[in-house]
Amino acid sequence: MASSGENKLFIKRNSSPFLAVLSAEGIVPKLLWTRRVDNGDVLTAQKWMTGRVLTPKEMSSDKVAGLLKKIHTSEPLLTMMKRLGKKPMTTTQIVNQLTGQARGRNETRALRQSLNFLKDRAELAEYPKKSVCHSDINHNNWLLGNDEKSLYLVDWDQAVIADPAMDLAMLLYWYVEEDQWQNWLGLYGLELTPSLQLRLVWHMLAMTLRFMFWHQEHAETKKMILFEKDLLWLNEYAVDSLL
Repeated sequence: MASSGENKLFIKRNSSPFLAVLSAEGIVPKLLWTRRVDNGDVLTAQKWMTGRVLTPKEMSSDKVAGLLKKIHTSEPLLTMMKRLGKKPMTTTQIVNQLTGQARGRNETRALRQSLNFLKDRAELAEYPKKSVCHSDINHNNWLLGNDEKSLYLVDWDQAVIADPAMDLAMLLYWYVEEDQWQNWLGLYGLELTPSLQLRLVWHMLAMTLRFMFWHQEHAETKKMILFEKDLLWLNEYAVDSLL
């Protein structure tokens, strides 16, 4: 944070050019300037925003649905991601990546069942129209201004081009009761069809494995165990809901 009098700026070093497009689209706080310093680093300054992160309960709001829809349908975001060399991710690529990460780990029944489900349904869960996905829809990454109107989604380091169901699956599983999934998707502009349900369940499982592996690699055993419990429930849910 840099300040001069009452003016405050949020300064970042060597941010991605993607930040400029996010700012122009109104998805992150306004980018004010970019400067290269003597050592070659590039500094960016954003407008300092006074506000707070969303609570888990607020994640089911129409504001969140609206901003996520805006992100997933933004052509400027998609164009910039492609210019930066990002390639669209398929379900086959995702499951191959997870299978590679699973090698050398304790292969529990739940892990084996999850990977088998992802492999068997990868082709059915593939969706051709890819979008820019944040891929970490945690409530701590959503910032609400003190005016209660300005909503932003920050921390874009893990952004990918993929099926928008990747983001939707995370949000629904973590923050929306199952009997409200259809209502929330209506706020976003979708109907919960059988094909969408398959994509959502597929990405819920893939996301859970991804975060479980991440916490295991960072020796965060307690959090890893929580995701293992989620995996057990999702395996049962996948079988029951897709019969």
